[in-house]
Amino acid sequence: MTHGSDSIDSPVYGTFGNGSGRSPEPEPQYSLKMFGEVVETFRKRARLTQEQFAPLVGYSPETVASIEQGRRLPPPDFAERADNILDAFGVILAAAKHLTRRKGLASWFRQWAELELSALSLYTYECRLIPGLLQTPAYARTLFTDQLPPLADEQIEAQLAARLERQRLLRERPNTAFSFILEEHLFLRDLGGEEVTSELLDHILDLSELRNVDIQIMPLVRHHHAGLGGPVQLLETPDHQWFGYLEGQAHGQFVSDPKAISVIQMRCATMRSQALSLDDSKSLMRRMRGAR
Repeated sequence: MTHGSDSIDSPVYGTFGNGSGRSPEPEPQYSLKMFGEVVETFRKRARLTQEQFAPLVGYSPETVASIEQGRRLPPPDFAERADNILDAFGVILAAAKHLTRRKGLASWFRQWAELELSALSLYTYECRLIPGLLQTPAYARTLFTDQLPPLADEQIEAQLAARLERQRLLRERPNTAFSFILEEHLFLRDLGGEEVTSELLDHILDLSELRNVDIQIMPLVRHHHAGLGGPVQLLETPDHQWFGYLEGQAHGQFVSDPKAISVIQMRCATMRSQALSLDDSKSLMRRMRGAR
C-alpha cells in the first residue's frame, strides 16, 4: 500500500507467511458496487433510512453510505448483522462471499486492511515515509506520481481515492487506539517541496489532537534504537488476537505466529520509550513548522 522499503532479512522473520509472488498492483473493483446495491435494496425494503439503519448495524451513517455506494469494503461483521437486521434470507451474506477485490488496494495488503476496520488498537512504526493513514492528498499524490514504473493517471486516482477512504478510520473509529512512531527525518526530507511538507505538519498536528491518536517522533540523533529492522505495524482484534504486518518493495508479510508477534510487541514497546514523548513530539513538529 505504501511505497519503498528494504526487504526484511532478519532470521526472526523467517517463519512469517508472506505475499511474495503476488502482483503488487492494485486490482480493480469487481463486486463492491453489487454488494452495496444488495444492502441498499434490502434496507429500502425494510423502510429504513441510512440514518435509522446505521445504529442498528453498529456503524455510522457515513460508513453505511460508503458501503452502499461501493466505495468501501464492509467490516468483517457487517454482512451478518445487516442480513439479520434486514431479514435478507442470507442474500447479503452470500453476496459478501464474493468480495474478494478492493479498488486501489494491492492484493497482498487487503487482508490487513480488512482487519483495520474493526481493530481495537493499531501500532505503526515508519522510517521510510509518512504512513498512509496520516498522509495529506498532496503528499500521497507525490508518492504515486514518483512511483516507478510510472502509473497511469487513472491508477494514481484509484490509489489516491483508496488511501483517502482508508483514512476515515481515524475519525470513524474513536474507540480504536492509533499509535504512530515517525522518524524525524521523514519531515526533513521535504518530499514534494516546502508547501507540501508544511501542510503535512499542520495535518499531523491536527490529528495528534484526537483522543484516539498518539503520534511520537523518533529524534534524528538516537544512540539506541529498537526499530532498525525496518517499518512494522501491529494490530489487536476485538477477540484480543494480535497480528503484524511488514511491507517490502514488492510484497507484504502478514504475521500471525505468536513468537514473532511477541518480538514485534517488545520492539514497539521499546521504541515508544525511546521516541520523544507526545508533548515533546508536538513541540518538535511545531518548531519544524515554524522554521518554514
